[in-house]
Amino acid sequence: MALATRGTDQRPSMTRTLWGSTIGKKTVMAVSGLIMLGYLVAHMLGNLKIFFGAPEFNGYAHWLRTLGEPVLHYEWALWILRVALVVAVVLHAVCAYQLSRRDRAARPVGYAHKRARATYATRTMRWGGIILALFIVWHILDLTTGTAHPGGFQPGHPYQNVVDTFSTWYGNVIYIVAMLALGLHILHGFWSAAQTLGVGSAARERALKASAGVLAFALTAGFISIPVAVMTGVVS
Repeated sequence: MALATRGTDQRPSMTRTLWGSTIGKKTVMAVSGLIMLGYLVAHMLGNLKIFFGAPEFNGYAHWLRTLGEPVLHYEWALWILRVALVVAVVLHAVCAYQLSRRDRAARPVGYAHKRARATYATRTMRWGGIILALFIVWHILDLTTGTAHPGGFQPGHPYQNVVDTFSTWYGNVIYIVAMLALGLHILHGFWSAAQTLGVGSAARERALKASAGVLAFALTAGFISIPVAVMTGVVS
């Protein structure tokens, strides 16, 4: 009898219940997406320092590596940020994949009549995510490790490394395509996250839709302005 009682008392933990449910996975996607969005805003603002010249941009890059000193050692804060972002990206991607599988399993037979059921941004979320995942790998190999960097990678000279990358046609193409995919991803993802977490009134819904558009445009334009500036000689 005691054994039976212990068996019936075994219940899944709250974490497993949350992770196993559709709403739980959507919540994880929303929170991880907002974490990445916050990073993107900060990253774009930092990147725009390139318009103030090499000393300003290189100084900013050095400051990132000394952030938290003397409490933290050199680059510790940067590595903590990198690990947190990797966790957010992995959780976001895994939840997106699993939710896609569930959606297909719940609808094994295709629609009899093909028609547009969502915006262009919504329909391209999956491919946009794949493009961004591949871009992240290339971006790290190019400007962090220098493995895929054109010419000679110069540690400690991020300004020149950025100029070198965007002095090549393929560097510009890869970056601009990825940033356009990012804009579409944010356009739908920000609104989707707000819906998952609860937007409240109709007025807030309209405001969030407008905010999603403004944010997607601002980030896309801000990131793309850098390769354009290198191509046109504004940054050299």
